[in-house]
Amino acid sequence: MRYYSTRGQTEYSRAAETILKGIAPDGGLFVPADRIDPYTTNSLPSGNYQEIATAIYRLFLGDFSSAEIAHAVRSAYNRETFDHPLITPLKQLSDKLHVLELWHGPTYAFKDIALQVLPHLLNTAVQKSGDDSEVVILTATSGDTGKSALEGFRDVPGIKIIVYYPEKGVSEIQKMQMITQEGSNVTVIAVKGNFDDTQRGVKQIFNDQRLTAQLAEKGYRLSSANSINWGRLLPQVVYYFFAYRQLVEQQALQAGEKVNFVVPTGNFGNILAGYYARRLGLPINRLVCSANRNNVLSDFINSGLYDSRRNLQCSLSPSMDILISSNLERLLFELTGHDAERVNYWMRQLVDTGFYQVDRKTMTSLQELFWSDYADDEETLLSINETYRNYNYLIDPHTAVGKNVLDKYLHRERNHCPSVILSTASPFKFTGSTIRALFSKDRYKNITEFEMIKILARETGIPIPPNLAKLEEKPLRHRQMITPREMYNHLQNLLTQPGK
Repeated sequence: MRYYSTRGQTEYSRAAETILKGIAPDGGLFVPADRIDPYTTNSLPSGNYQEIATAIYRLFLGDFSSAEIAHAVRSAYNRETFDHPLITPLKQLSDKLHVLELWHGPTYAFKDIALQVLPHLLNTAVQKSGDDSEVVILTATSGDTGKSALEGFRDVPGIKIIVYYPEKGVSEIQKMQMITQEGSNVTVIAVKGNFDDTQRGVKQIFNDQRLTAQLAEKGYRLSSANSINWGRLLPQVVYYFFAYRQLVEQQALQAGEKVNFVVPTGNFGNILAGYYARRLGLPINRLVCSANRNNVLSDFINSGLYDSRRNLQCSLSPSMDILISSNLERLLFELTGHDAERVNYWMRQLVDTGFYQVDRKTMTSLQELFWSDYADDEETLLSINETYRNYNYLIDPHTAVGKNVLDKYLHRERNHCPSVILSTASPFKFTGSTIRALFSKDRYKNITEFEMIKILARETGIPIPPNLAKLEEKPLRHRQMITPREMYNHLQNLLTQPGK
């Protein structure tokens, strides 16, 4: 399998080099360049999570040996790392409603699925490259990616990781998970701004060839743990197949029947993995793109106009508080038949004007597979409450956005396929919202997030995840804060000053 850039100005590369680079040198994103024949109904990969992951990785990691892939899978997906033997268990709430729990990893967020295996893929890629440079993982986070990446790359030899997060754009628990992070090779920096400011700063660093050359002289090469890196996106394809396998085993559908996947998303990576799963032959009816009050994605899917000219609003689902959805560029490249010229034009328009309008043919192709709406904060709270009361099942605000948008989809489309909501985080990571949803506003006032965790466990009878129970006792290790404009100089000083 070869890869090339959505901007069309980068040479073909193999999987190892693609994962090492993270982002293409021309500023685009790497996508598969070679055709893969899709699975048929009878040939869909089967077995446990690890076996399905191995089968799918083999399709896309052509320059990785079977032994290298097997080692990465075994090292990432085991009972020491994940607290459930199925890795991503499927829970049935009703006859046609299921929830795929993606938060049984060490940081209780779906990002663990990819970020536990990426370090092993990256280490193998480094060995294949023959380059003895130290890899610097540079990551912007809207909350969950940062902690998952820090945990995945902690103390990995030959790799440094630097995570930037928006100062007021993450939950208190997400923030504490990052600023208490242990590891000799980790750096965590707060940025005075929102996620888009933070992500823009990281992209500017990646696209600066002068800085890249300067870092190379010092023995460093940059890579990314964000979903702009194909090595981050590929592992997410696996859980769509494993969810379908569980549906068949639970007799919720017959092999070959179609299913809806409902995906709460901001940066579009999680749902794009579903698109590639469908391209591989998985019988997906619709991908329901669930947005929060920053509904730039739902507006785009319904109109073909991507318009980021709006104020970013802080919501109860902070990991989705994003106006520039990076992975959408990959989808546009695929829908236009790999038309790099058009994609380049749209991306330049987005930078120059803050918006772009796709053509009617592209919009039609988009709407044939994707359906979208959004949920505001009050609707999010209501969905948490209703799901708990109706099904005795507790969900976090991001999953609640998915549940609310699914209800709207089913009401308008009268669709009878089974639906799977991707549950992206443990409700204990967002206790303020879950408590507010379940109880009166005045019942618990002026208490900390850590007190809320204990109350939520007591009131629901659900055990506190072990790593969150210990979080309050951990010492604060990362206190630095900078502005978006200081990110470039900060990285430059961090890596190029004598003694660094």
